[in-house]
Amino acid sequence: MRLHLFIIFSFLFFANPTFSQKITSLDNLFSEIRKEYSGETALATTAYVGQRWRLPGNKGFNESIYYVRDILEKAGFVEETKANGGSLIYRLERRSMLRPTWDPINASLQIVGDDTPILQFSSNRNMITINSYSTPAEGVTAEVVFLNNCNPGEWKEVDLKGKIAFGECHCGRIFEEAVKKRGAIGVLGYRIPHFNQPEKYTHSIPFTSISLDTIRQSWAINLSFEAKEALKKRLENGTVRVKVNIETKIYKEEELTLVAEIKGSTNKEERFVFSAHIQEPGANDNASGVGCLAEMARVAAKLTQSNRLKPNRTLTFLWGDEIRSTYRFVTEDESRLKGIKWGVSLDMVGENTAVTGGTFLIEKMPDPSALWTRGEDKHSEWGASEVKREALKPHYFNDYILDMCLRQAADNDWVVNTNPYEGGSDHVPFLRADIPGLLLWHFTDVFYHTDADRIDKVSPQTLFNVGVSALASAINLVAADKTQALRVLKLLEKEAKKRLDVEFKLSKEAIAKGKSREEELEIIKTWSWWYSESVAKVVDIPLDLGNAKLKKQIKKTQKTIQRYASKKIAEL
Repeated sequence: MRLHLFIIFSFLFFANPTFSQKITSLDNLFSEIRKEYSGETALATTAYVGQRWRLPGNKGFNESIYYVRDILEKAGFVEETKANGGSLIYRLERRSMLRPTWDPINASLQIVGDDTPILQFSSNRNMITINSYSTPAEGVTAEVVFLNNCNPGEWKEVDLKGKIAFGECHCGRIFEEAVKKRGAIGVLGYRIPHFNQPEKYTHSIPFTSISLDTIRQSWAINLSFEAKEALKKRLENGTVRVKVNIETKIYKEEELTLVAEIKGSTNKEERFVFSAHIQEPGANDNASGVGCLAEMARVAAKLTQSNRLKPNRTLTFLWGDEIRSTYRFVTEDESRLKGIKWGVSLDMVGENTAVTGGTFLIEKMPDPSALWTRGEDKHSEWGASEVKREALKPHYFNDYILDMCLRQAADNDWVVNTNPYEGGSDHVPFLRADIPGLLLWHFTDVFYHTDADRIDKVSPQTLFNVGVSALASAINLVAADKTQALRVLKLLEKEAKKRLDVEFKLSKEAIAKGKSREEELEIIKTWSWWYSESVAKVVDIPLDLGNAKLKKQIKKTQKTIQRYASKKIAEL
């Protein structure tokens, strides 16, 4: 996958105050970023954010926002209203929230008669379900009633009034029926996905939520596998009563979003946008994205201040609430929307895969592999989303970002893979607005969404690899270099032929097993169309959209791909 091609960038770097030297290759670009980017610094930010329980508006979320703002200010970013035309700016956006925010403070769950609790917030900080109210200061003690299944229709004969409902299903499902309709005073729920391996990691708990119930002001507790088994075992011997202590805080607050930008010198209205969401209480998910992006912004600022980076287009860095903040950035300003050319979501980017499992993934914008997932293309355990043919918007972005990450991986043991489109993070708002958008992430993670997702599961080397690759990818495109566009054309031609070879082989095997030849031909034709149209999009890389040499090369590359595909179709 490595391409040893030289390019000329439209920016300079200074080795000393009196001597300047042009960056002449991608190797130089990566080298300059590697010299400045610190995985340990990104890890320190991740650790600070990861210590906090974060929901929009709550204390942990806001402290994280202000921490990143301080990093930006130290790096030279100036608050937008005070920037006086400077190129490094930031703004802190404040919005009213329709609902109050929520903070977990403390909790314990203890079987009456036991000396110690079976769960404590100090070691199981996901035990309190989001939107739970506090119990009285002295706690509540009540009988536990076990629900044999998760079908509320079969609970009609169960007396739940004044008792605590316990079931092996989502707390929210139990809460709606048992508390709101049947008079239970609270809920104990257990539901942990198989990829979290609960029977191995018996103490971890995923975070969940219940609806905010201002009338009953009740609560729910998520159980670990260990706590669930202990409670069921005690119930086998007769009636069980438990004491529950919960302290939370529910209050009105503003929602904060932090936006930093390095303004382009010529086409500042055109943007490459990075987004990292702050909410969710884990270290990898998504304190790692916050820490990685903060370090990327710091490095980009340093390169700009030393004149090594003079972007023609604008670099944007966004921190906020997942999907919602990115959606607002994309949709709230029509003129801004027109200038957003690329978007990347940084979500779960710091994994120590030796501990968490899984691999680094680039989730591609919808391409034909989302329609026909076969061969080496595989969905993660997150699961496939339904993708229709009309959702395919051919573009070079998938292959471009993969190539840049593989460059970073060439000299180390970083494993880079891709997965077909699945959705669920900050790349979605870009795609819905017909903007090329990708997700950089890791899966499977056995600690995903659990309170075991702590800083010891994060790797500074992974933060370094992802941050360097992502920043180099963006700088390369905002530089708007013509020679870079020609390089991407060569990349696409190579990747198109490789893909057509793979699909031809798979289709030939499928036909031999009795599959429809017409359907297999459709797969080959669709990939040919995808790459031919992706090639056409390369025209938007340089600022000179009318560049005759580039347009000529685009047509030549398209014909080469189409001829290659026609040959495969004829052979099939």
